[in-house]
Amino acid sequence: MFAKPQSEHQWLEQLIGTWDIQHCCTMPDGTQSKTTGSMVCRSLGGMWLIAESSGEAADAGPWANLMTIGFDIEKKQFVGTFIGSMMSNIWPYHGVLDETGRRLPLYSEGPKFDGSGIGQYRDTIDIIDPDNWLFGSEILSDDGQWVKFMEGSHHRVVT
Repeated sequence: MFAKPQSEHQWLEQLIGTWDIQHCCTMPDGTQSKTTGSMVCRSLGGMWLIAESSGEAADAGPWANLMTIGFDIEKKQFVGTFIGSMMSNIWPYHGVLDETGRRLPLYSEGPKFDGSGIGQYRDTIDIIDPDNWLFGSEILSDDGQWVKFMEGSHHRVVT
């Protein structure tokens, strides 16, 4: 019953710490918004990464979100969730590291921006170096292309 951390769990440890974040969103209708904030990432028993973020969007006010990521040993994939103060649904994640070991795409599904049903989404963590990583969000378009609508940078806060 008690699982032991694997190398994939150890991969998540590089995200532990406090981060300054800057995100830019471009919605399908072309509206753009920029937000700044901070993220605190901690480990839950070496098995889960808990990432809590908060900040301020210039046009929308304060926001907060919570992301969990772990590795399901049986499924052999990363799993997790994302919830945010600006939405009423939970986003379940699943994904595998790419061949470089620096990029983790996390797939989910949820409401389309235009309210026309459920869409396929991909959030991606790209490790740049020990003090910087990127987070991007894409939606799968009707023609099968991934369209980026949010990109953000995370810079480690040195204490």
